[in-house]
Amino acid sequence: MKAAAASALNKVLRAVFPREMDLALRIPITILVLMCSALPAYADENNPALERGVAITDPLTLRELDRGRFGLTRIMWPARSSNAPLTNSQLFALPSMAPVRKALDAEFDRYVARHKAELPAETIGVGTSFDFQLFDRAPLYSDHSRFVLAGIVNRMDRAFVAPETCGEIRLIYRLTRTDLPETVGEAAVSPRLPMTLNVVLKAKGALAIDGGGKPITCAAIASRWLASGDLPLTGAGLADKLTTKDGALDLVGPEDIERIETNVQIAHAPKSAVRDFRTDYLLKVFDYDAKSATFEEAVLENQIDRDRILADETLRRDFRAWLVDPAHFSELDRGTILVPDRFLAKGAIAPTPVGFSTSDLQPAFGLVQRDDASAHPVFTRDDVVSALKLAAERGDTLQNIRSVAGFERRLNDISCSGCHQTRGIGGFHFPGVDWMAAKPDNAVVVPASPHFFGDQVRRREILAALRDGKQPDYSRGFSARPQTRGSTALARTEYEDGWGAHCYVRHANAADNDRSFASWTCAEGLACQPVGNASRMGMCFVK
Repeated sequence: MKAAAASALNKVLRAVFPREMDLALRIPITILVLMCSALPAYADENNPALERGVAITDPLTLRELDRGRFGLTRIMWPARSSNAPLTNSQLFALPSMAPVRKALDAEFDRYVARHKAELPAETIGVGTSFDFQLFDRAPLYSDHSRFVLAGIVNRMDRAFVAPETCGEIRLIYRLTRTDLPETVGEAAVSPRLPMTLNVVLKAKGALAIDGGGKPITCAAIASRWLASGDLPLTGAGLADKLTTKDGALDLVGPEDIERIETNVQIAHAPKSAVRDFRTDYLLKVFDYDAKSATFEEAVLENQIDRDRILADETLRRDFRAWLVDPAHFSELDRGTILVPDRFLAKGAIAPTPVGFSTSDLQPAFGLVQRDDASAHPVFTRDDVVSALKLAAERGDTLQNIRSVAGFERRLNDISCSGCHQTRGIGGFHFPGVDWMAAKPDNAVVVPASPHFFGDQVRRREILAALRDGKQPDYSRGFSARPQTRGSTALARTEYEDGWGAHCYVRHANAADNDRSFASWTCAEGLACQPVGNASRMGMCFVK
């Protein structure tokens, strides 16, 4: 069993990280992944897949969909008469993608300039001879690479953002080289590179009209998706069912694109005499502008622009006043908050790993008062305590933020970078399956992160509520500890309270426990063991 897990883990690492990675780099990542996520059990009739009816992850099905109307050609260049794969040189030659390439190149230039200014003694460039090994952009714009469909994810749990469109459907593509010879076995080299392209579409768009000319409801769309999870099919059979009339993907088309999102491993640094292992991920968002027919650089949802706010007294004052407002404070607790654009950034670097202790690698570091009296935070402890007191007086029942530490953690994990730093596979939550491999059903055992799988119970319940005409509960827990919603599906797993789950080391005196995390316990037979000396956060291991 351990050998099988190790073999599967090696396949995950080869799929997520570049082929140029040397042994010195792969070893600490292996340890990191083993610490942060255990491999999920295979689904069977007694243990159905957590993502059933909420995501499409079957490699054989994705292969068929990629060869048809969900290949990037049909999505990004629908006027093209051919279904031939869209190479990246063709993709970035599209007028709609010109702003994307310009913005990505500018981010790389800024990253390199910042590195040289802050770490002049550590070299940076493409190749293993550099201290910081920069992502090679040559394959990104090459004739010999393309983005391959790696997964399709239903995000109708985000319908609270735009109820009229019933949330989102996300087509996730993985950057893949097409000029490498096929290899098999444990020594196989994955042609996949560490970058994803996420095409976000309205769940209910222009095609959502029934035969009588009436709009199809959110309930009907949710019903289609949940029903797809019960189909005992794979490959072409499942692809046909999904895309046929009344299928889950029947209503999904390029006319409903809202934005694209990119996530690229911009650089990695092996452990050395001067630093611990580190990998940085660049996150970007581009909204579709129908007037110009281009994808334009946009702010990232809830990605608080820490440095800009800390440097601007007006922004600092306005952000504090806005967030401690009772209505917004409650939305922050529930995870449904939408921070105004003026406080947000148009790009983010997510360094990994960040560990369990608070550090300046986290997006909210410095915003909340800590023990350092010389610091000038945006939120003092008194600000947070007063907001908690006011919520209690108003009768607001807070689910997550019950302390200053809970408030700071929530600020981190509502942001894109903070979420991607939490229980991910590297900096990815959905690296996807590799159906181009010799044996695609076994090539990548884990298509997504523990955070992704842990959130599926919540997402399925929201779809069920929409299907049944009930008001959904759109709230969510912390990224490190998902909501169970009364379900036992996550019990004794790494997602909730099993081996490898995140937990809180409780005090001997119950009154001393932090109320935001006191429920983060371990299953029977396991104990919460702290990771590091500066935090009471840990992981569940055998006693």
